[in-house]
Amino acid sequence: MDAQVSLGGYPALVLNADFRPLSYYPLSLWSWQDAIKAVFLDRVNIVEQYDRAVHSPSLEMKLPSVVSLKTYVRPSTHPAFTRFNVFLRDKFSCQYCGSRDDLTFDHLTPRSRGGHTTWINVVAACSGCNLKKGSMTPAEARMWPSQMPFQPSVQHLHRNGRLFPPNYLHESWLDYLYWDTELEP
Repeated sequence: MDAQVSLGGYPALVLNADFRPLSYYPLSLWSWQDAIKAVFLDRVNIVEQYDRAVHSPSLEMKLPSVVSLKTYVRPSTHPAFTRFNVFLRDKFSCQYCGSRDDLTFDHLTPRSRGGHTTWINVVAACSGCNLKKGSMTPAEARMWPSQMPFQPSVQHLHRNGRLFPPNYLHESWLDYLYWDTELEP
């Protein structure tokens, strides 16, 4: 077996049954091993293939580069509150100064004052701005976020995710991805 294949160098793009990616950011990818397992379990259709193949004593199979689920998976309507999703909502930038470095959570109403860790009370902030604001409210610190926090929809997070395409996109995936850096926020 080729060393690059054994090291996982051939991921498969996973599409829902409607041929849309399950997720844009992170991009819905499976290892080649998981893709082949799903093929044999009859859970996916192979849509595109790499030129590379794997072999067993009785079988040769080209590695799938794009697979589609046979059963439609209904997308979640409410995204989970996670650090990653807050950063994605806020486009991976500090809501006070715009920096993209060393991001943290900032609670508009500080936790020390009864503020909760929720979509509407947390923004992405660089560690410098977070330390500067400390346990003050935005009014007390005279620091206002560029965008007030809100609970995003899954579509909003997908739209923002498309603003940050991965460094690597295999040519066989391009017909199924809709990257557009000109999208409105």
